[in-house]
Amino acid sequence: MFCLATGNATKPWPWADTHPLVRLTAPGHDADLLVLAGASGRTLAFGPGHLDGSAQPGDAGNAVITAHRDTHFRFLQDLAAGDALRVERVDGGTRHFRIRASYVADYRELRLPRDTAVPTLTLVTCYPFDALNPGGPLRYVVVAEAA
Repeated sequence: MFCLATGNATKPWPWADTHPLVRLTAPGHDADLLVLAGASGRTLAFGPGHLDGSAQPGDAGNAVITAHRDTHFRFLQDLAAGDALRVERVDGGTRHFRIRASYVADYRELRLPRDTAVPTLTLVTCYPFDALNPGGPLRYVVVAEAA
């Protein structure tokens, strides 16, 4: 993820335009993911992506992470209020979160706050999870706050 000698981000392959940003785990849900910097289609092909302009995961504000519903974020459908999420940062720190809410919204009307009173993690994926045709307008949103 990061070079131990220099502390610099290490690209997963030489031509990559992204690098691992944090490790996201959902204890009890068999989810252990490296979140990549940026949320372009190219990035999402390889893993969850951190939305540029949102807070860094674990910092003050709202960190938005997105991924595909049928691969990396399939586990979101099994999360419930009160479940735990954990973010391991490159500085060695770990931040624990608890799911506060989940909901379905039309992406054209989805408004995610930028500034939040407590560090917040918002996970977004397409919905429904079993859709035959990808790319519909609905999004499944999971909101977690620092515990």
